[in-house]
Amino acid sequence: MTEQFVIHIAREAFFTMLLISGPVLAVALIVGLSISIFQAATSIQEFTLTFVPKIVAVFIVIVVTFPWIVGLITSFTINLYNRIPFIGQ
Repeated sequence: MTEQFVIHIAREAFFTMLLISGPVLAVALIVGLSISIFQAATSIQEFTLTFVPKIVAVFIVIVVTFPWIVGLITSFTINLYNRIPFIGQ
């Protein structure tokens, strides 16, 4: 197992992690920013107004993208298992 092999596996792991978390974080960011702008414009300072829509939006995105996420994770895992014979070289 060379350094390049380990770096390549780590790079794939980070890229997969970014692909999986990207849509969820982007939606949470957009919803949180729009709620913050709404609160600043209307002077409504309700704490539950910030959390409940973000939780609902994140849940919807996770449910919608779940098959894609599972496909990414399984392809990454299968790729790792296929590389096991090359670890000892």
